[in-house]
Amino acid sequence: MTDADDVAGSGLADGDAPSLPADREAVRDALREWYEADHREFPWRRTADPYEILVSEVMSQQTQLDRVVPAWEDFLERWPTAADLAAADRSDVVAFWSDHSLGYNNRATYLHEAATQVETEYGGAFPDSPEELRELMGVGPYTANAVASFAFNNGDAVVDTNVKRVLHRAFDVPDDDDAFERVASGLMPDGDSRLWNNAIMELGGVACGQTPRCDEAGCPWREWCHAYRTGDFTAPDVPTQPSFEGSRRQFRGRVVRLLGEHDEMDLDALGHRIRVDYTPDGEHGREWLRGLLSDLADDGLVRIEERDDLTVARLR
Repeated sequence: MTDADDVAGSGLADGDAPSLPADREAVRDALREWYEADHREFPWRRTADPYEILVSEVMSQQTQLDRVVPAWEDFLERWPTAADLAAADRSDVVAFWSDHSLGYNNRATYLHEAATQVETEYGGAFPDSPEELRELMGVGPYTANAVASFAFNNGDAVVDTNVKRVLHRAFDVPDDDDAFERVASGLMPDGDSRLWNNAIMELGGVACGQTPRCDEAGCPWREWCHAYRTGDFTAPDVPTQPSFEGSRRQFRGRVVRLLGEHDEMDLDALGHRIRVDYTPDGEHGREWLRGLLSDLADDGLVRIEERDDLTVARLR
């Protein structure tokens, strides 16, 4: 089979990846061998339990993995199965989410609802395809495919930020979502989504980060890599993860924790407790705090009451 035939057979257009090598199997073998020889040991990589993997995927959304590991372990210790989570009080799940500074508390609500769906609509057995998994509350295309891949080895090629960076640099794939999807799908071996998706994401996270570490990390694709050959390591302009420290979601979490410890708190008492530079009329004062509380009220987590000249907040 010629390289042109291989490209056509994989559903890739010639313009999608000008540097795709003729020996596609050599590329696949190199990546698999590199990953199996050494990779980061995240605990969810040691399980094929779809519930445990779903929890890790939901927690990992826009949250640094070093903070996800202990939260994931604590969560599964408290609610070890989907049935345990479905039977839990939703407010306890939200409180856990906030206590562990995971941000975006509606994810906890969605996760609780998804567990309930598994128990009530699927008889306690997770669906195993990306299409069916998308029927669960809060599970979008990426998460559904990740769970199908890592739990059931039944997923499509994952295309996240790391994978786009790898494909753009290694095979000169243009910054176009459809092109990334086609090339990623064409490269992934049939029936091997669990190992392959872990491996290519690991490559982007360890060797081909925003600052590439080709030689230090022993990148297995150096001999084929367009960027390594040309010295042009530009990549798609993808937003970086914002710092959690001092972020808006950090203060939202502090508000929820404090209101969980008190029946209610007035605006200024709450403000002084959540940040040391709170001044009622300052930049981070009452107007700023009202915005936080308004967001939490919209999420159904907080109730705000006006009493004479006093604004009081409490958990719903």
